[in-house]
Amino acid sequence: MSRRVITKILTTIIAIFAIILTFIITDPVHAGALVVTFIDVGQGDTALLQCDGRAMLIDAGPNAAAKTVVAFLTEKGVAAFDYVVGTHPHEDHIGGLDAVINYAGSIGEVWMPYTQTHTRTFEDVLDAVESRKLTVTQPPVGKTYPLGDSTITILGPIGQNYAELNNYSIVLRVDHGGNSFIFTGDAENLSEDEMLRAGSPLNGDVLKVGHHGSSTATSDAFLIKVDPTYAVISCGKGNQYGHPDAETVNKLEVARVTILRTDLDGSVVITSDKGKLSVAQDTKR
Repeated sequence: MSRRVITKILTTIIAIFAIILTFIITDPVHAGALVVTFIDVGQGDTALLQCDGRAMLIDAGPNAAAKTVVAFLTEKGVAAFDYVVGTHPHEDHIGGLDAVINYAGSIGEVWMPYTQTHTRTFEDVLDAVESRKLTVTQPPVGKTYPLGDSTITILGPIGQNYAELNNYSIVLRVDHGGNSFIFTGDAENLSEDEMLRAGSPLNGDVLKVGHHGSSTATSDAFLIKVDPTYAVISCGKGNQYGHPDAETVNKLEVARVTILRTDLDGSVVITSDKGKLSVAQDTKR
């Protein structure tokens, strides 16, 4: 074998090794990791959870963000969902849900609370569910569900009759590798108090702050119980409601919680991998 041939072979091997090494360095997420993306949908909520090839979507933002959510899912190659959740029937949470349901290749379960509202947005979601021959269920409090290596636990709502739709919000706990995420929808102080009195497992490393950081949620007692390292506030830049409320932000700052905001940071990605949490922004959003 000539020196030229040997040189070419060695050059090829080195090039292949370099490509493999680059892939390892640029894709550090372990196969069993949980990746949670709080998608920037303006004034609304959407979170995509991915673990071991399984996916869950919690809310889908307002009507105006439907194309944004579907585009994000398409970009990530996510079309099959174990669970699609509409935490409660307000437009800023379920506005894009019908578009997601129509887009999805497959959906295991659709979760929504047993309440309703007489809006076109709510009817659109029900029509989409019916057209896909799916059914809507409210998961019972205390029940657990798998999502790859993650475990979902239903924490709320505990009550059945509320004057405020926000308190019907389905509240979820997601555990993975010793890390925990608390998703509250728009649950307000009343729902928080019910979960506290029930002794719900509320301690969490990441808190999706209730009701976009409004003063009607995240009571002192609730925040002390959760004791998060990170707090994610999903809201629109310059929104008309003044979210997040200065009082809520101050509470989090005093508690030395790292605050992440979609109006300031864009889409926020929190990864639970090998027992550690890492935070990044989705720069493509």
